[in-house]
Amino acid sequence: MLNNTQLKTNLLLLACFISSIGVFGQNDTIADPKEEDKRYMIIAGDSIVRESIDLDEVLILKRLHFKNNTDRRRYLILRRKTRKVYPYAKLAAERLTSLNERLGSIKSNRDRKKYTKIVQNYIEDQFAEELKKMTHTEGQILVKLIHRQTGITAFELIKELRSGWRAFWYNTTASLFEISLKEEYDPINNEEDYIIEDILQRSFQNNVLEPQPSALDFDFLELTDKWDVL
Repeated sequence: MLNNTQLKTNLLLLACFISSIGVFGQNDTIADPKEEDKRYMIIAGDSIVRESIDLDEVLILKRLHFKNNTDRRRYLILRRKTRKVYPYAKLAAERLTSLNERLGSIKSNRDRKKYTKIVQNYIEDQFAEELKKMTHTEGQILVKLIHRQTGITAFELIKELRSGWRAFWYNTTASLFEISLKEEYDPINNEEDYIIEDILQRSFQNNVLEPQPSALDFDFLELTDKWDVL
């Protein structure tokens, strides 16, 4: 029978033997040089070990700098107007998308016309009331943002939903208030449109406005390098 000293010695040898197995087992595996430089992270609430963390793309905007008080006042006025009308342009884009998706599933021409009529009346009723409350500048910004969000001008949108004559009549009426429904959103070549885009991007980042991607093709960062107005 082993005494306490012999038992402790045997247990120590066993522990050393087990440890040596683990060491030799690890040494049997050739390490991948690429793996040596990797660092792994465990995110709270996530059981998966990750090599990296996926982050949302963040647009870095430069600090606003105005040349004078006139430019600063112009920017603030344009910001107020843009933030006021943007939600209606976003709504128009959503309704148009819903309309096109819904029409794709409706087979009957009669049902398609009926559903289109419902959406037409909804959009016109919504905008008719809001346009009455807007200044001509706000109305023109709204027209531009409708083009930004849908990819087509307000004139083309009405022409698509109604007849060409209806679109002409809307444009003629709007022109009385210095609003052109054919106006396009062009931040690439129009300085004011670029400033509006800057306002939108900052408003998105500050959670003042709900983001919605533009249907137009332009790179805001490239525009920032082009326009040196802010």
